[in-house]
Amino acid sequence: MNSIPAPTIEYGTLAPLLVVFGAAVIGVLVEAFAPRYLRKAIHVPLTLLSLLGAFALVLVQVLRGQVSTKASAMGAIAVDGPSLFIWGVILVLSFVCVLLINDEGHFVASAAAVPGSADEEEAEVASGGVGHTEVYPLVLFAVGGMLLFPASHDLLMMFVALEVMSLPLYLLCGLARRRRLLSQEASMKYFLLGAFSSAFFLYGTAMVYGYAGTVTLPGINQALSAGAALDPLLMIGLALLGVGLMFKIGAAPFQAWKPDVYQGAPTPITALMASGTLVAAVGAVLRVFWVGLGNLDWNWRPVIWVIAALTMVVGSVLAITQTEIKRMLAYSSIAHAGFLLVGVMATFGSAQQNAVSLKAILFYLAVYGITTVGAFAIVTLVRDPGGEAGHLSRWAGLGKRAPILAGVFAFFLLAFAGIPLTSGFFGKYAVFAAALNSGTQPGDSMGGWMAGLVVVGVVASAIAAFFYVRVIVLMFFSEPAADGPAIAVPSMGTVAVIAVALLVTVGVGLYPESMLGVANDAARSLFIR
Repeated sequence: MNSIPAPTIEYGTLAPLLVVFGAAVIGVLVEAFAPRYLRKAIHVPLTLLSLLGAFALVLVQVLRGQVSTKASAMGAIAVDGPSLFIWGVILVLSFVCVLLINDEGHFVASAAAVPGSADEEEAEVASGGVGHTEVYPLVLFAVGGMLLFPASHDLLMMFVALEVMSLPLYLLCGLARRRRLLSQEASMKYFLLGAFSSAFFLYGTAMVYGYAGTVTLPGINQALSAGAALDPLLMIGLALLGVGLMFKIGAAPFQAWKPDVYQGAPTPITALMASGTLVAAVGAVLRVFWVGLGNLDWNWRPVIWVIAALTMVVGSVLAITQTEIKRMLAYSSIAHAGFLLVGVMATFGSAQQNAVSLKAILFYLAVYGITTVGAFAIVTLVRDPGGEAGHLSRWAGLGKRAPILAGVFAFFLLAFAGIPLTSGFFGKYAVFAAALNSGTQPGDSMGGWMAGLVVVGVVASAIAAFFYVRVIVLMFFSEPAADGPAIAVPSMGTVAVIAVALLVTVGVGLYPESMLGVANDAARSLFIR
């Protein structure tokens, strides 16, 4: 009788993942057994130290040159150069988002209480103003899912990572202390639409398995080399997989959830979704399309071309019509997802070209993510009695009432627009240059189309610059209202978040070589195939 072989787990390689998930489990035990008044005092250092420890473990692997050349955990997880870079970015973004989450006043004391009821008032009094401390382990579980998602080397592991990342975020979106009904609506919309996208992804996985006989990405790529590329089972499966992945990055026409969810969720959670979730989802898209579908690029690249162009245009045009600051930033995020898809389109041709394209995407993800967190950190400080001052009219004259705050926010907006001397300019330049260079590769039948996509991107950037500048003009060239919003006194954590985001945005804008060098080192090893 044959014995079942024991699984081989490379614990050292997977240590950053294990630290985050281990801390999340400890956080659950804290919620179960620790007195309520002690929970936050335990959760905050536990969460921050676990993220810091995981980041240190990522650095150790990079500095020691311990980048894997084969998949770990019996081929289910690939901890290669791009994965380590993405892990580092996600951990940094999560760390600064936890500093925002730690501020008082963002989360409700009892999610079960009916908004405006006596039960809610009693819960507020009993909690002493401290919101749900379950937020911290939920964030750690979500971050663990974000780490696992782009490193998954087979579709089933990717689906598990998708759910581990998404389920905590569904809950966190509904825990806002202010505007409870809007927050609960955002949570429900995100859950329902997210469940549909997950179902599409899982059904697509089943269809691809029916075609390839495997769910591993290298196995699917080998099946494409040996089998019929236009098999209906394969085409339907890839379409369903694409729906699930494009939903997560908020690409058109699957972007409808983003504005409502970003508006209703607690702003620190919005910052985490707009930065960490996007980084993880783009990493997963790259792995699926480059590792699993590399032999089918002539089929999927025209589809991604259309989605990228549509996403850039939809995000930029619809942002102009917005009168709420978080909804405007949501449409800005949609447009940036389109710019990132331009980089995905450029992953064609030689290994050198793929490394150039991958470097551009990794650089863009890093600089966009930290700028996004900084922008949302400032949104948390401009407040009305009912919560954050969301309507743009409330931001009129902010430059006269709080010139430093308005100036920093204006700089972040200019970075989003891609103005020179900001990190955003070099991010867009790197992606567009990679796309143009891809179009000159021998054998690329979409060479002219790549130039056309860059033109669409430049036009979309010009349109986006309009609504960013509109906010700047409103802040500095309009008279403040007599009953204008209050500027909250920022905590040390919020000050640190804004300062770090500003330093990175300015520093990379002036000296992009350092970040580009790190991204280039990560990209040179490419994804494990």
